Amino acid sequence: MSTTPLLKTNNLSVSFCSEGKEHAVVKNSSFGIYKNEILGIVGESGSGKSVSSLALLGLLPKETKIGGTVFFEDRSILTLSEKQFRTIRGNKISMIFQEPMSSLNPSLTCGYQVLEIILQHTSLRKKEAKAKVIDLFEKVKLPRPNEIYKHYPHQLSGGQKQRVMIAMAIACKPQLLIADEPTTALDVTIQKEIIQLLKDLQQETEMSILFISHDLALVSEICQRVLVMYQGEIVEHGTVKAVFEKPKDPYTKALIRSKPSQTRRLKKLPSVIDFIENTVDKSIYTKKERSAFHQKIYAKKPFLEIRNLKKEYVGNKTWWFQKNSVVKAINDISFELYEGETLGLVGESGCGKSTLGRTLVHLEKATSGQIFYQEKDITQLSEREKKSIRKDIQIIFQDPFSSLNPRLMVGEAILEPMKVHQLYSSTSERKAKVLEILEKVGLAPEHYNRYPHEFSGGQRQRIGIARAIALQPKLIVCDESVSALDVSVQAQVLNLLNDLKKDFGFTYIFISHDLSVVKYMSDQLVVMNQGKIEEIGDADALYAQPKSSYTQKLIDAIPKGK
Repeated sequence: MSTTPLLKTNNLSVSFCSEGKEHAVVKNSSFGIYKNEILGIVGESGSGKSVSSLALLGLLPKETKIGGTVFFEDRSILTLSEKQFRTIRGNKISMIFQEPMSSLNPSLTCGYQVLEIILQHTSLRKKEAKAKVIDLFEKVKLPRPNEIYKHYPHQLSGGQKQRVMIAMAIACKPQLLIADEPTTALDVTIQKEIIQLLKDLQQETEMSILFISHDLALVSEICQRVLVMYQGEIVEHGTVKAVFEKPKDPYTKALIRSKPSQTRRLKKLPSVIDFIENTVDKSIYTKKERSAFHQKIYAKKPFLEIRNLKKEYVGNKTWWFQKNSVVKAINDISFELYEGETLGLVGESGCGKSTLGRTLVHLEKATSGQIFYQEKDITQLSEREKKSIRKDIQIIFQDPFSSLNPRLMVGEAILEPMKVHQLYSSTSERKAKVLEILEKVGLAPEHYNRYPHEFSGGQRQRIGIARAIALQPKLIVCDESVSALDVSVQAQVLNLLNDLKKDFGFTYIFISHDLSVVKYMSDQLVVMNQGKIEEIGDADALYAQPKSSYTQKLIDAIPKGK
């Protein structure tokens, strides 16, 4: 490793201006990253991790106030013009963004978007550039690279879109790659593959990587050094071994301990602030209490019965005489759900988890099979009858920002379904109920008149929960509802879901790729693989002694940390 930093920041500070006031987001941040090094930055949402990386690439809004200096190859880059920045951005310094769906242009094919980068920064002809794109797709281990070249982003899974983003980022062989939460919302096996891919690319090209994440275990597996950020400041830095084995700062210690334990089930998950203020509730949900609860709920008739359910999609022909391909997203699955139960649903991306959840709430129509809700087959209902079912079965989406109307204030977004389903007698009564619900999910009355973009990720997720419970449903499908949240906010949302379940008697189908989170939340666990149920059983028992090699593979892929 070189003794001279490839990139060095000195007292980097970033402030946003709002209503005539400056809000400091990054404060006097100084660090260096060396050639052929992987440097990790960890911290909660809002700690300044992503803002720091955007500042390095000149991607912050013009009105942002930036102080300090940033040197890349001994050249000051904060003073560069936009035209000068373009020669560096995507060429010498590239970035993998957190959310590939919003980073990729939905109206352009994946191949063309990578092709554009190569044509802009190299002298290659279009034919040569296209061949290089195909080669890059092979390098990042995308299946059928020639087909994916022609595909649009919506036709790819989350893991595949992320690989396209990686291909785009490494297309011009950058000296520095900034990876901003590159594995967030990916299942554990894909996450493991992406991490290994980045390691391999780094070793092959000797590029430096700035790896940003809220997952400390993940950072410990890929990085040599790590910086810990809290409220815009670097509170700790050092080698991975030193920081993880002997953390000095209370915040670092709290961050390490915030993940749900695999050996004991706490009644309430601690957040980072609980550790810092020494207010951790150590009450344990005992095996005896868990057994008594299960005896109570499983003594009743099933609340929901899935029988031989299938959902198939017909693909497009790739050439004239070819038959239409059929994708079996849900392939003849059957299981039962009981009132008051939390049923966990896990599996890799593309296994059919989300399709199943969407089918249950009638966002997708089943190809065949039956769904019995309170002993009535809801697949055979009229449109009028479906309306009442939609009131009883709600969904919390993975990304509440894209599921909320950006033009509607959040209060109106929560009130609207109440009006549609004719709950309560007047608008004023509905508004009073919305304010009550906002308080229930940890939001303030003044949040009623704000728009979705004015909230953090954790707050938006609370809004999504508020909208789901506004109709007083019986069943809530939580579709990757905490996957993109940092460990502390995740703990708060999981606690909220459990509190609401206790207060209102909700039944949950909890969909996630994170087995540690699913194990904590679930009574029963369903493991899905390629549209089928791989195995089903008690969450604790299944995690401790999986019968299927596929389930064991998922467990083994969970980042353990060093």
